[in-house]
Amino acid sequence: MVNRVQILDAVKAAMEAAPERKFQESIEISVNLRNIDMSQPKNRIDETMILPQGTGQPQKICVLGKGDITTQAKAAGVDLIIGPEEIERLGGEPREARLFADQYRFFLAEPAVMPLVGRWLGTRLGPRGKMPTPVPPTMDVGPTVERLRKSVKFRSKDKTTFHVKVGSAGMDADALADNIEAVMHRVEGSLDSGAMNIRSVYVKTSMGPAVRII
Repeated sequence: MVNRVQILDAVKAAMEAAPERKFQESIEISVNLRNIDMSQPKNRIDETMILPQGTGQPQKICVLGKGDITTQAKAAGVDLIIGPEEIERLGGEPREARLFADQYRFFLAEPAVMPLVGRWLGTRLGPRGKMPTPVPPTMDVGPTVERLRKSVKFRSKDKTTFHVKVGSAGMDADALADNIEAVMHRVEGSLDSGAMNIRSVYVKTSMGPAVRII
């Protein structure tokens, strides 16, 4: 496991090297793996986790359904709620459906609309790892929304390099280091040989130069 001093030094260097922007950039790490066969599905990483210091920018959440779930979703302040008719309409608008799939990070749905989602939006959400999480009728949506707002999802697919958002440029270096440590711990725990399967890790702002951590 990389030590905290290395992480802090790299985070500070990346933030100092990043050109000034008129918007708040995301901070991400790039993880490069080694000695692992990514053609085997069992070796691929597919994780959703809460960052201990949050993301700095709440993740956008969409709820699909009608009835009680929409009432709860409104109370929880989700970013978008769509019903069955809109799901079907989006399915007939490929470009709009792609933008929709990219715009929201997490999707929740009542079980009754899951077949519709699979039919009309499955080809857009599935490859992005964004198929909705079904919400049982007895489950309160509020706590789930609160958890997801502080969460990140990352997947390696069949590649040895993948990226993870660990915060935003408005966060301080210590908070970002906490998040990076947590992500690295989760990644190492997902690998057969732990840290031995990690070739290198870099940190960068979304539009800045990368700085090597390990």
